[in-house]
Amino acid sequence: MAVKLKSAMRLGAKQYSAGDKAPMLFIYPFFLFHMAMFGLSGFFMAYGADNVDLAFLYLHGGIAIAVYLVFYLAIFGRDEVQWMLINAGLGLLGIWAEINTILGWFGKTLDDFSPWVHVTPFLYYILYTFLLRQLLVDITGSRDKPARKRLVEAGYVLASLVLYTTLLLRR
Repeated sequence: MAVKLKSAMRLGAKQYSAGDKAPMLFIYPFFLFHMAMFGLSGFFMAYGADNVDLAFLYLHGGIAIAVYLVFYLAIFGRDEVQWMLINAGLGLLGIWAEINTILGWFGKTLDDFSPWVHVTPFLYYILYTFLLRQLLVDITGSRDKPARKRLVEAGYVLASLVLYTTLLLRR
């Protein structure tokens, strides 16, 4: 399976034009791993220290987040990135539930930190869940099949709501 690129880009030694299909087995594993590493480092910087340097946290996370957005636009296009904003709205509930659950493993809650500390981890969460949705759309072969895509997206939203509500109710 492959991902149809929305813009020209180079992946490794190969140059692709807009509309070319790039190997899905390169794009998703690379970005999921890379973003997990940056996201985890941002998470531990934000929540692992008592007095996090917000300027450094924003610089570290901000540069990476800006670069990911450039790649997302090139790979998935403007319409899909707009869907990321829909995902972000839904994700606010998920972010709160999941990050609070993860922090609970360390005996902490979101309320233990300044709201400003949450910006970078929350943005990583939005970018990561966007990538997971893109993977789901491609794995199900629904990107160019509107009826199937609507069904997959509805299932994604429903599964997300069930997961997030379950996590919130467990607290």
